[in-house]
Amino acid sequence: MTNLMNRRQWLTRSGAALGGAVLAGYGGLSRELVASANASPNSPIRMMFNENPYGPSTAARKAMIAAFDEGNLYSRAAYNELRDLIAKQEGLSKEHILIASGSTEILNVAGLVYGLNNGEVVAPQPTFERLNTYAKNIGATIHRVPVDESLHFDLDGMRKEINKNVKLVYVCNPNNPTGTITPAKKLRPFCEEVSKETLVFVDEAYHEYVNDPEYSSMIDLVREGHNVIVSRTASKVHGLAGLRVGFGIADPKIIRHLQSRLTGTTNIIGLRAAIASYRDKEFQNFSRQKNAESKEIVYKVLRETGRRFLDSKTNFVFFHTGRPIREFRDAMREYGVEVGRPFPPYLDWCRLSMAKPEEMEKFAEAFGKVIG
Repeated sequence: MTNLMNRRQWLTRSGAALGGAVLAGYGGLSRELVASANASPNSPIRMMFNENPYGPSTAARKAMIAAFDEGNLYSRAAYNELRDLIAKQEGLSKEHILIASGSTEILNVAGLVYGLNNGEVVAPQPTFERLNTYAKNIGATIHRVPVDESLHFDLDGMRKEINKNVKLVYVCNPNNPTGTITPAKKLRPFCEEVSKETLVFVDEAYHEYVNDPEYSSMIDLVREGHNVIVSRTASKVHGLAGLRVGFGIADPKIIRHLQSRLTGTTNIIGLRAAIASYRDKEFQNFSRQKNAESKEIVYKVLRETGRRFLDSKTNFVFFHTGRPIREFRDAMREYGVEVGRPFPPYLDWCRLSMAKPEEMEKFAEAFGKVIG
């Protein structure tokens, strides 16, 4: 039995094999993380789920390996550590923070809590539909307000839909699938006014990607005591989509109300990875830099082909294909590129997630053949 590796040795060696160049650090372009270590060279490039193509940071991967030694323990200690970290970074108390299995669980439980008993929800269209769908499935009425001609939110139209039965107003900023922002000078007074009548849910899943001075998080409104909840996720910049870690920020009364309705808990591997990643500013900057490079490649192709597109503040670009999206998606798949799903009513538009810059070159080549 002396030749058998102990658990930590096995995990360390396995992590090194899977991570390859990842664990070597970020020096130069050798810092390009091997997120697809197990993927076949012939696998389609994923440009449909708004994932970080580089995967978790080196620090997060090391934290995950170490966390296997805690796999026999419940995750309360790691949960509290991450909650304290987020609270400190945002200048709030830990009672303002709710950690959940991705921001999706926060969206679902909000849809459940505020959609029950004939509750109604106001939301723009198109937008991320998770909360709306969950609320609708339990019988809630969803008032969808179309975006304007520039594909930005019609905030005045959303105000007009609010009645005494509306329990929640949903705003995704930056918006998914358009990638656009609602400037703080417009969104802040909207949230202040509307939150006097009902809860405002601001989904900030892509917050870390925004560098536009007109944008601002609505967490300030939580600090000021407004009836507002903000959600964030570790799935995007942090590259932890498969580990399901997200959080909500709101008044402690709202947090307690939502927490009592959660149906699961976060896992120790995801929590430890998130703790490491939220402290890793270098990797976050790296992800943003590479994302910007990839977007510029796409913008260049779209300009050259005369396609209309929106200036994205996220890790995806929404553009006009000029043909049904299902047809375009099938054609791109033939060249090894998987693009986004339909977003009604914009059925001839495509939401394209950013891959690595060298992979975006493959998109450009395929796009030229498909579009002509």
